[in-house]
Amino acid sequence: QVEVVESGGGHVESGGSLRLSCVASGRSFNNCNMGWFRQVPENERETVAALSWNSEKTYYADSVKGRFTISRDNAERTVYLQMNNLKPEDTAVYYCACNSRGVLDHPRLRVAPRAFEYWGQGTQVTVSP
Repeated sequence: QVEVVESGGGHVESGGSLRLSCVASGRSFNNCNMGWFRQVPENERETVAALSWNSEKTYYADSVKGRFTISRDNAERTVYLQMNNLKPEDTAVYYCACNSRGVLDHPRLRVAPRAFEYWGQGTQVTVSP
């Protein structure tokens, strides 16, 4: 069992930056592949970025490549999403999630939302023009 709590959302102007944090509890965190996702009303949840349990593999959606960076600190049980050069189309609720089969899936990094079992409540990011 892993619980995750996101923080760091807010309202910024276009071109600004935010850093989201996701703090996890539970003994399985170090086995988790972690992901950041976002969702706007009436749209499906999309994968923004994912990071393997050992930080060897990363995934970024094409829309955020070169602007967002995912990282983790296993000692702090925290995953980060650094978001730079934000655009209005980045506005969404951002979720953090754990795929606790990360070590078992190695070396594969599954990135679809359905691969992740433990989800946070989300944090709102709003980018104004």
